[in-house]
Amino acid sequence: MAGLYVHVPFCTQRCVYCDFYFTTTRRDEGSYVRALRAEAERMGQEYRATAPLRTLYLGGGTPSLLSPDALADVIQAAHDHFDTAALEEVTVEANPEDLSGPDGAAWLRAARDLGVTRLSLGVQSFFDDDLAFMNRAHDAAQAEAGAEAAVATIGDVSIDLIFGIPDQPFEHWGANLQKAIRLGATHISTYSLTVEERTPLHKLVALGRVVPEGDELLRERYEFTHRYLAEAGFEHYEVSSFARPGHRSRHNEGYWTHETMIGLGPSAHSFWRETRSRGWRWADVAHLGRWQGLLLAGETPVDWREQIGPDELADEAILLGLRRLVDGLDVDRLAMDYGIDLLTDKRAELAALEGAGLVEVSPRRVRLTLDGAAVADAVALKLVG
Repeated sequence: MAGLYVHVPFCTQRCVYCDFYFTTTRRDEGSYVRALRAEAERMGQEYRATAPLRTLYLGGGTPSLLSPDALADVIQAAHDHFDTAALEEVTVEANPEDLSGPDGAAWLRAARDLGVTRLSLGVQSFFDDDLAFMNRAHDAAQAEAGAEAAVATIGDVSIDLIFGIPDQPFEHWGANLQKAIRLGATHISTYSLTVEERTPLHKLVALGRVVPEGDELLRERYEFTHRYLAEAGFEHYEVSSFARPGHRSRHNEGYWTHETMIGLGPSAHSFWRETRSRGWRWADVAHLGRWQGLLLAGETPVDWREQIGPDELADEAILLGLRRLVDGLDVDRLAMDYGIDLLTDKRAELAALEGAGLVEVSPRRVRLTLDGAAVADAVALKLVG
């Protein structure tokens, strides 16, 4: 089984922290859709027979900026060129400001009627000061109205929230979680504000105009989030992800379990594990005009491609598998797929991590504790290579 990711690069403005590819120039939906259908046909010819789709995910950028007709064309391209008989989940990312009012209601109804089963809503905060700092296009009222409309129409709605905004009162973070629950979110993704290169936030930090919050405060927020959402009935199933029972993100779980991922659209990444010991990763050009031009001229839009050997595949399996807090890292599967006997090969490292309270080790699983989840990448690096 496989996941299909479609990158929709259109945005109204740039968020201060964003390092994904996007464009705020005038949108030409017709050219984008024609190019996307051409790429879907090209990729479908190669993978339709060997990679039936389990999930479809439209991300961005801002997919909710697509008109209902363009959204229909994009989703239909997946059905036309891939095996979707066993499709379990169709997720579309959306911004709250696009979902309010009559036009927003019409867009949501169209999405539902097109088979969208899940929305991922980029709220980030329900407070105007936070949203202004992040340069989000919506305000707090639109955040709440958009979430209400999404839940009422689609039902299965994930809400993204960001903590660690400089000088954000602790009460604001608790109130954000409380409001997401009250509005009916079935899934909540929480992220600490990170400073990525080539972003406005990076420049502000370099100029000394913004001072990031310290590790201790971020850990406090993270542990509070775990306790608060657990008490509300959410399963903390991945480092940054919390779900009501039965509402995990199946598409994202595909990334964490090394499932084949096919990417369409400018900057979209793909992953294919050809055998247990060899895989491939590639990415499309990160430029809308060049991506469209190449496809409409009958050329491949791939920017780079790399082969992945057994050692790198095994390391990725460890890094990704540890992020799954409930299921943990399956050491039997690791041995079967990659020939790695983690409990033997990393006996000393695991003992040290377990003694520090960062992991729990059983004969079949290695799981991060809450303390370990707060420093997941550092723990994983002790177990790779």
